[in-house]
Amino acid sequence: MLLEYQPDIVIITGHDAYYKKKGDIHNIRNYKNTENFVKAVKEARRFEKSHEKLVIIAGACQSNYEELIKAGANFASSPKRVNIHALDPAIIASTIAMSERNKPIDLVGLLDKTKYGKDGMGGLMCNGLMYVGYPR
Repeated sequence: MLLEYQPDIVIITGHDAYYKKKGDIHNIRNYKNTENFVKAVKEARRFEKSHEKLVIIAGACQSNYEELIKAGANFASSPKRVNIHALDPAIIASTIAMSERNKPIDLVGLLDKTKYGKDGMGGLMCNGLMYVGYPR
């Protein structure tokens, strides 16, 4: 009997904010919840290191995009520290889930589907996750 692992998608989101008064945009402590998102991403990656087997979409409005990607997220908010729409992570997740497994995702096209495009969300190149059979 041959069993194949079905990939999963995890969305780690909520509320975040960058506090300009605190200073450095690169300091993770100058954000309301980015540090918690980073910890959650790292914890998930402890259990599954492969970016193909576990797709992680992390962050919220004004999150530290670079730290989330470094922690192991496939997609994250917010490269330009802008507010994102609440459905942006869901748009990314559903597009990846409903795209064919052996075909690469058009990353620029995917980000263009979100409210603020590449300013609000960013990520790594990947393939879709859906297995397609015939007949359906």
